[in-house]
Amino acid sequence: MLAFLIRRITQSAVVLLVMSVLVFVGVFYIGNPIDILIAPDATPAEYARAVSELGLDKPLWEQYFVFLKGALQGNFGNSFVYNEPALQIILTRLPATLELAFTAMFMAVFLGIPLGMVAGIQHDNWIGRNIMRFSILGFSLPTFWVGLMLIIIFSVQLGWLPSGGRGETVELMGIPVSFLTWDGLRHLILPATNLALFKTSLAIRLSRAGVQENLQMDYVKFARAKGLSNTRIIGLHVMKNIMIPVITVLGMELGNLIAFAVVTETIFSWPGMGKLVIDSIGVLDRPIIVAYLLITVTMFIFINLLVDVFYSILDPRVRLGDER
Repeated sequence: MLAFLIRRITQSAVVLLVMSVLVFVGVFYIGNPIDILIAPDATPAEYARAVSELGLDKPLWEQYFVFLKGALQGNFGNSFVYNEPALQIILTRLPATLELAFTAMFMAVFLGIPLGMVAGIQHDNWIGRNIMRFSILGFSLPTFWVGLMLIIIFSVQLGWLPSGGRGETVELMGIPVSFLTWDGLRHLILPATNLALFKTSLAIRLSRAGVQENLQMDYVKFARAKGLSNTRIIGLHVMKNIMIPVITVLGMELGNLIAFAVVTETIFSWPGMGKLVIDSIGVLDRPIIVAYLLITVTMFIFINLLVDVFYSILDPRVRLGDER
């Protein structure tokens, strides 16, 4: 286990370093943020002063090493727009993104796995076929279109739910959350549903495939021969075996939910990191963009590490490390 952790930490450090170089160079060549931030009628002296204050008068390699030195100390620089530490701004938006992502994953797990199991058991009748049709729609429909349709139907036409914003929040262990208030919960339902649709379809497919595969296994035939009921066989034995690949895949997909909630947050004006980075790209706010991407990569790495460890707990045959 120790060797595995050391190897993963080393790999993670290399990935973060390469990612920081690619992002920094990419943002540099997209455009000059001064052209967006400074007034068009600014004098050459004002222009030069703004360039100097933001540190953009230095060569690219020197700007990168200044950034890298600060990043190693937890300082990603000040936002060009907000004139506040980029990391602090992102961390204030992080709870909203995490709340949305975890809610969407909760919905995907507690809807997708049971539906997938039903589709696997009832694969030859109309129930199973309709569940699979729903999963095909979930894979096929674009997220932005589904979001717009949810707003039109439930906000504009029916007036049941708000179309944007986060609503009222309360603090839970010092972190603002909206799911503990009625107003916040109403604001959360539509964006979480929109974000969960694809993952629900994925959970349905994984669960259905796992059930159909395990029902053909010898241990199921032996359990039936012993006289165990189908409910006990499926609920205890089959479900335990299908949860290993399902949790592994969905655990890795949690990182995607956090990183790619950008479209959903933009459509529903959800005040998370995704909307922040979209706004920052529009004004080439380099510290925010680079800090966001590095934090996202770090979360991906951490989540994948947790999935590996959890997988080894679920399946004792799997060992983390160099043991053979």
